[in-house]
Amino acid sequence: MALTAATRMRVEPLTCAIGAEISGVNLGAAARDDGLFADIRALLLQHKVLFLRDQDISRAEHVAFARRFGELEGHPVAGSDPDYPGLVRIYKSPDAPADRYENAWHTDATWRDKPPMGCVLRCIECPPVGGDTMWVNMALAFENLPAHVKAQIAQLRARHSIEASFGAAMPIEKRLALKAQFPDAEHPVVRTHPETGEKVLFVNAFATHFSNFHTPANVRFGQDAVPGAADLMRYLISQAYIPEYQVRWRWKPNSVAIWDNRSTQHYAVMDYPPCHRKMERAGIMGDTPY
Repeated sequence: MALTAATRMRVEPLTCAIGAEISGVNLGAAARDDGLFADIRALLLQHKVLFLRDQDISRAEHVAFARRFGELEGHPVAGSDPDYPGLVRIYKSPDAPADRYENAWHTDATWRDKPPMGCVLRCIECPPVGGDTMWVNMALAFENLPAHVKAQIAQLRARHSIEASFGAAMPIEKRLALKAQFPDAEHPVVRTHPETGEKVLFVNAFATHFSNFHTPANVRFGQDAVPGAADLMRYLISQAYIPEYQVRWRWKPNSVAIWDNRSTQHYAVMDYPPCHRKMERAGIMGDTPY
């Protein structure tokens, strides 16, 4: 009896908290195979980020596989491939120091009202050492919060800004135009994953402040509002820094990472000058966090 692609697939968890490497599968084939794609999607929900090696696939196959999850979206600052809208080119060069600015722990594009549900990132060129990417399980981060913190943040909402992140180094006119195009989004501090039902801590480097902290329950006098809210925001964002929630991936050409953007954050480690690093990312449209 012939083995199917799904039965040839091997799954190796990389940490106890997050991440698995899968092998014996080609994503070009997965784009055309309903059963294989369903298996990969189920593994993604389980492990939150999946890694594959030796994916010598075309840009068309990359896009076709990502589109199995949903429609793709571009990025207003990073450039997309002109032939494949939604395939964002993240090309870092030692000849352009300003383009080498990285990074903070973040969930992609939470400055959108509907942040991406996930991404498929493929390595085109990378340094021989360095340039790793890390991911963190933000459902586990929420689960391990003290009970009194969970109670305090249960109803809080936060603003997320492209102006204060990607726009910060722009001339003021360009920065304000970017904000006009993408006004700050407001999201719950604790979102519910729409497929797994998990509660997820949902603040990251794009979050600037809480929208509804200044209430009698939290503030005695007006001067409490700023330090109290800022201290809490810093504490919540810092939960991504805990190593026990993380996985780290070393890139090689044709390596791929697929992650659930609804329940993770990631960090591209900037430790590889003076080398090139070229990545291509397909971001999949998501829904409104609740």
